[in-house]
Amino acid sequence: MKRFIVTGALHGLLAVAFGAFGAHALKEVLDEYSRGIWETAVQYQMFHATGLLVIGLLMSSKLLGEVKQLNLAGIFFNLGIVFFSGSLYVLAISGIKVLGAITPIGGVLFLAGWLLIIFTALKHAR
Repeated sequence: MKRFIVTGALHGLLAVAFGAFGAHALKEVLDEYSRGIWETAVQYQMFHATGLLVIGLLMSSKLLGEVKQLNLAGIFFNLGIVFFSGSLYVLAISGIKVLGAITPIGGVLFLAGWLLIIFTALKHAR
């Protein structure tokens, strides 16, 4: 429970920092296309940071508890942020197009995490 609240908050903090960095420090460095890529990375990092916070809260003993599927969903969200947002950040700055092949791995991890949350709610919610 605690680890997903902490990693969710950390990813949220980083998303805000990266968003500000992209808007200010990279304003003159990135072209419009690369700024769009950067903004997508920030958005998905923040969405899934919030998802991690929700997972952490759901894992509270007063709600669903330490459900294995929620633990896996949290792991998938953390890895998804690294693969999806991480590859987009590097792509936006470097222009290395092959990194676009890594991004869908993160997307699949995000989808799997959301599905695990759905299955957990259907199975365990009171």
